[in-house]
Amino acid sequence: MIKVGYIWWLNILWLVCSLPIITIGASTTALIYSCMKLHKEEGYATKNFFHSFKENFKQSTVIWLIYIAVGAILGADLYFWKMQSNGNKIVLGLSLAVLILYAISLSYVFAIQAKFVNSIKNTLLYSILLPFKNLKETILILVTLGTVLYFNVTTVFLVNFFTLNVGVGFIVFLLAVFYNAVFERYIPKEEYSSRWESVEEPLENGRESDKDLDETAKQR
Repeated sequence: MIKVGYIWWLNILWLVCSLPIITIGASTTALIYSCMKLHKEEGYATKNFFHSFKENFKQSTVIWLIYIAVGAILGADLYFWKMQSNGNKIVLGLSLAVLILYAISLSYVFAIQAKFVNSIKNTLLYSILLPFKNLKETILILVTLGTVLYFNVTTVFLVNFFTLNVGVGFIVFLLAVFYNAVFERYIPKEEYSSRWESVEEPLENGRESDKDLDETAKQR
């Protein structure tokens, strides 16, 4: 029951800190960070949230603005080709495929930002690579988010009210199980050193060079 209370409180913190809209990226990063810590019973919920919110504010906000811009472009592109009576179905299919890739990346990017210290460029890169390296967790994450989105669209008031007041915290707490499972595969257990050298091998399997990986990234 104490943990349920923490999740409810984190949901409130996320909601309040997301009100300016532009801060949704930072507040989502902080919520994911706090939920991953809560699973391991590390630190205090409020302290963890604001620590991550402050530490990741700049990068998370930039990432959020990038995804808003890209999402708007992809949505407009998909709508345009869908409305064309003689539109090219191949182009429409490609637009849909890119939109799906965008959704997959979005489902990981703030979790990666919450867990690791890295450049924006490499955070975006890993948000595309990691999902395909961990398909089981990725499918579970997408099914969870897709189900929540479906019910929020089809059953508007009651579900929206529940989601905003409690649901976001519980959803992220569930997703944190998958994020922890993925990230722990890339952190050396014997050292727990938190450097991205530990993920170079699985991420770079089949690549010709590892020069574009950031070797200075650290775990938060």
